[in-house]
Amino acid sequence: MDHHTRLSAPVLVLNRNYQPIHVCNVKRAVVMLFVGKAEVVENGRGFIRTPSTIFPCPSVIRLAYMVRCPRPQVRLAKREIFRRDNYTCQYCGRESRNLTVDHVLPRHLGGEHGWDNLVSACPVCNIKKGGRTPREAGMFLLRKPREPYASADYLFGRYLSDNGEWRKFILRW
Repeated sequence: MDHHTRLSAPVLVLNRNYQPIHVCNVKRAVVMLFVGKAEVVENGRGFIRTPSTIFPCPSVIRLAYMVRCPRPQVRLAKREIFRRDNYTCQYCGRESRNLTVDHVLPRHLGGEHGWDNLVSACPVCNIKKGGRTPREAGMFLLRKPREPYASADYLFGRYLSDNGEWRKFILRW
């Protein structure tokens, strides 16, 4: 791993009570360590050497103080809608990476752009439904759309394949 790649690698940031709260890069983590705002919990990446100092290249750090965090929420985005719906069309059940986002109640009929009104749909079903409600189109939803629960596993689990040492911190929350 070259120096630049190492500095941009993800680092799990834990609150004082070991609750995962954020992911930053190694460069930001080393600054937090240097100024005393955090301590290394897992150092799975070796060291960063400067002419005068050697810093651990952390994988997991813990803040030196407790931070009050609001309840985490999943940001509303196309990718997160597909993820919530398990990359499956919510009308026909076809699994695909080629999906569109459909407003269950179309916007021109007063439908909102929110978790409870957006679903994954294959292009065929989205065209078939058009600007109508599912009932008007004779279509039915597989699941009622809702905001996904923002567990630590949901928020940070995508990093686990490359950062197995995070598992014990993520899965306990």
